[in-house]
Amino acid sequence: MPENRSSIIRSAPRLGRRLLAAAFALPLTVAGLAVAAPAAAAAPAGPTASVTLGDSYISGEAGRWMGNAAGTSGSHNGTDRAWNGSSADPSVVYGATAVSGCDRSDVAEVLGAPTVAQNRINLACSGAVTANIFRASNGGQSLKGEAPQADQLATVAQQNNVKLITLSIGGNDLGFSGIISDCVQDYLFWYSYCHDSAQSQIDAQMPTAMAGVGKAIDEIRAVMSDAGYAQSDYRLVLQSYPSPIPRGAEMRYPESGWTRSNTGGCPFWNADADWARDTMVPEISKALAGVAASKGAQFLDLSDMLQGREVCSTATRQPSATGGPSATSGEWARFLDGGLNTTQGALQESMHPNYYGQLALGRCLTLLWGQTSGDYACRNTAGRDASGMYLAAR
Repeated sequence: MPENRSSIIRSAPRLGRRLLAAAFALPLTVAGLAVAAPAAAAAPAGPTASVTLGDSYISGEAGRWMGNAAGTSGSHNGTDRAWNGSSADPSVVYGATAVSGCDRSDVAEVLGAPTVAQNRINLACSGAVTANIFRASNGGQSLKGEAPQADQLATVAQQNNVKLITLSIGGNDLGFSGIISDCVQDYLFWYSYCHDSAQSQIDAQMPTAMAGVGKAIDEIRAVMSDAGYAQSDYRLVLQSYPSPIPRGAEMRYPESGWTRSNTGGCPFWNADADWARDTMVPEISKALAGVAASKGAQFLDLSDMLQGREVCSTATRQPSATGGPSATSGEWARFLDGGLNTTQGALQESMHPNYYGQLALGRCLTLLWGQTSGDYACRNTAGRDASGMYLAAR
């Protein structure tokens, strides 16, 4: 036996210890030869998808109307897209959700951004609060016969490669509809202002509402993680709300008299309109921006989106029998028709972006998709249709 071999045998115990240590170290330096780290979960294959969740401001509520026209019959001077020549059929615009009241219109925001993804899926429902977003297993509640939206998202996320999720929520938690109702009653019946009591309500409910928005984002993140997505696989956008009415000085109808209610559909005192436009809407937008920042979501500020296009704005007009609807001169939000001579459509459509406003929202979403990061405000260009929407960095 050669001498070097004998030397190796005599040193076997010490060398064996070295080999044992090397064997344990091998999987850490040579991939795949022994115990490998588990493979990262992958987002499902399939068509790309853009998904919207939330309330009436993103479901497409009021998408039925191309501007506003008071006190007329039939198609209301061409504004009613549901008019078939002899009667109105809201399902033409809202589909099956016209019956449930979710009112997902055919011009909802997600549908107006076709370049974002192959499939555009609207899970939002008019009247939703944050609890309607949460998973049922974590306190989520059904709404209008539908499962919580996060649970619906779970199915969508498994069947599609979701690239964008846009959320609009929190307004109903703050009591938007009740505030509008109080302000209208104060104008029509009590001849008093609503903004002091409304501000107290907003202040009292803001912490709980924003906590709910934060939890809604967490629930969405959890659903996507369970479906195999990393946060880098998709973008999550939280958006705010526009003001449907202008400042008092920008109202085209006088503060006194009946034209604001019976013709314009904007029965608000100047002081209350100023508060809504310059205090409430910006305050809610700021709070939502804070939630988005804390949760790592992009923020889309819509507080100025309808500037100059609001109900009763001096920069707009109602169509007439001889001058039909117009995207450049018409109102982009639905008026309050409860006080008009002829009631039109559904009361829940009031004070929401209408057909023109929905197209503008879709354009905003398209523009935001072109920005991979950062928060933006979306605004309109006077005298132009939805093609004139643009983003401004916040």
